[in-house]
Amino acid sequence: MDFHEDLQILIGKRISEIRMKNNQTQQDLEFLTGIDSAEVSKYEKGKRNLTLKTMIKFAVALQVHPKELFDFDFDINRYNNEE
Repeated sequence: MDFHEDLQILIGKRISEIRMKNNQTQQDLEFLTGIDSAEVSKYEKGKRNLTLKTMIKFAVALQVHPKELFDFDFDINRYNNEE
């Protein structure tokens, strides 16, 4: 995996964690974001690339500040040799 893929997976997991903490379903996020629940699942699994616009939609639907989607441990030094 590379930097972008790892980050995508971690953000997706964070979306899922917050959603479950809020007792929301993927269908709830579909209703609130306009993103099909099958696509929500792909985002949560890190199989879809998140745009800034999509991250904002998720943050609003989850009722969190966008920075909360990045609240996870991430060792950036692991990727220093990548270009």
